[in-house]
Amino acid sequence: MVCRVSTTLAPASEAAPSAPAPPRRRTRVLALPEARWALVSLVAFILALPLDLGGAPAWAYGPLYAVAYAAGGWEPALEGLRALREKTLDVDLLMIVAALGAAAIGQVLDGALLIVIFATSGALEALATARTADSVRGLLDLAPTTATRVRDGNEETVPTADLAVGDLVLVRPGERIGADGTVVEGAGEVDQATITGESLPVLKRPGDDVFAGTLNGTGALRVRVGRDPADSVIARIVTLVEEASRTKAPTQLFIEKIEQRYSVGVVVATLAVFGIPLAFGADLTDALLRAMTFMIVASPCAVVLATMPPLLSAIANAGRHGVLVKSAVAMERLGEIDTAALDKTGTLTEGTPEVTAVHPLAGSGVDEDALLALAAAAEHPSEHPLARAIVAAARARGLRIAPAEDFTAAPGRGVTAVVDGRTVHVGRADSPEGAETTVRVTRDGTLLGTLALTDRLRTDAAPATAALTALTGTAPTLLTGDHAAAAARVAEATGITDVRAGLLPEDKVEAVRERERAGRKVLFVGDGVNDAPALAAAHAGVAMGGAGSDLALETADAVVVRDELTAVPAVVRLSRRARRLVVQNLAVAGVFITALVLWDLIGHLPLPLGVAGHEGSTVLVGLNGLRLLRESAWRSE
Repeated sequence: MVCRVSTTLAPASEAAPSAPAPPRRRTRVLALPEARWALVSLVAFILALPLDLGGAPAWAYGPLYAVAYAAGGWEPALEGLRALREKTLDVDLLMIVAALGAAAIGQVLDGALLIVIFATSGALEALATARTADSVRGLLDLAPTTATRVRDGNEETVPTADLAVGDLVLVRPGERIGADGTVVEGAGEVDQATITGESLPVLKRPGDDVFAGTLNGTGALRVRVGRDPADSVIARIVTLVEEASRTKAPTQLFIEKIEQRYSVGVVVATLAVFGIPLAFGADLTDALLRAMTFMIVASPCAVVLATMPPLLSAIANAGRHGVLVKSAVAMERLGEIDTAALDKTGTLTEGTPEVTAVHPLAGSGVDEDALLALAAAAEHPSEHPLARAIVAAARARGLRIAPAEDFTAAPGRGVTAVVDGRTVHVGRADSPEGAETTVRVTRDGTLLGTLALTDRLRTDAAPATAALTALTGTAPTLLTGDHAAAAARVAEATGITDVRAGLLPEDKVEAVRERERAGRKVLFVGDGVNDAPALAAAHAGVAMGGAGSDLALETADAVVVRDELTAVPAVVRLSRRARRLVVQNLAVAGVFITALVLWDLIGHLPLPLGVAGHEGSTVLVGLNGLRLLRESAWRSE
């Protein structure tokens, strides 16, 4: 039979709350016809198997096997016939022929198992494709469907698709921006992490560019539309993901790359083994039996199992350690990479700011704790990420946070509140291009001191980058939409020398493709919507799962569920071990197939012995592949 299976280090904490995401639309498994037919085939096989092995009469399990054959086999048979009509022969048709041939010589169970494997593999592939499409469609939901257009002083609500270049749009606090454009009036802090990956909202004033789908905070903005909504950055992300996915789609396992030639070869050779002796007067039954024996021993069951058990065992082992690898193809690709590119925010860093230093001004009359407690009291009513970080730092020190009154917040200027009868103001003091954010704290107009905040670096960022450097022979590249100073700080802390900052999603894709044009196989690690095109374009993509966007999680080949960055080099090492084991298994399978085929052609190989040799080699390579299930296979040494 034929077989196929398709810096400041801080402990991790909960991700900061973000703006509500649009409801996610996911294709249900049983909504796919491939999944429904595969389920019917699998259930029928499971019901028939114990009856068959238990010695029940054929009438009890025969109809169940027939259902398994029909439900799981009709679609690949149809696809095979369509391919045949186009003068190509694929493994689907060969699988059906082999399954029916196995049934014809009494190996009904083997044929049914083959059908179930193919049907299940096809269903999983269809589900993966549908889920990726779901996420791409869901990305478009980030942009609002309507916007407030201002004409001649009058406001009107219109569909964002009707906006034209030059229109003036009003964006109120808490609303998503409907189109790419330029601020002409007002000021507000805009959360544009979906586009640039910046960890903090960015102050937007007249003359600054804004992007569709980003979230306006406090302050109303009037935006002049600068780009047609169909050509917005968020729409281009969708296009980039779809194009990159189509480019990557033809990728197959190594053994599947030769399936066309092998399928043709087996069919032609089987017909020759049957027809040539028959032409020279051999008995019809003997010629047919020899041909069926040849097809069985020549079929690539052991070859396919030489590939699948090591890769599937590696997938299972990675899963136990918090890495979800989506397919055998993805596991194989991870071991092929020879260079890495990393996102910054949410990947090397946790994507949330933390207080790294408290500097009371000499002669202010307050110490570090008093200064931090005063800032936390004023910031406590605020939902700004910096406010949450300051309050969290005060609570971590066990400080009392006094109640605040008359709280007000002004975009770009900070917050003001009355604490213990005195007016306290907390606001940013540095340029947004700085490597860290400095916050000034004043009381009744007198400066008391400053707080320094930075996006916290993951504790395992430096070890992970060092391990990737050792694996690939070259240091990773940092690709980020954040500004250069923040990128340089993270690069210095992790030993990265090649830094590219201020990148839009298409710039990240171009950086990946630039390396691949140079002959490199790139591993890209990211987490956000803006990383999804690069994840799709790279030879292998890994998404950080803790706060990863739906699109990034669906587009990536693997997901680090526990946000342990050191799991990335670990899964690459595991993939390379699996590839070495595949080579060993292919050698064993090749020796068995060659020996059995030569025996059948030169001598007289009894059918039972041929089946035993074929199945024995299959079991041998299968068991060898299961070695990667051991705990020791995950360890670095």
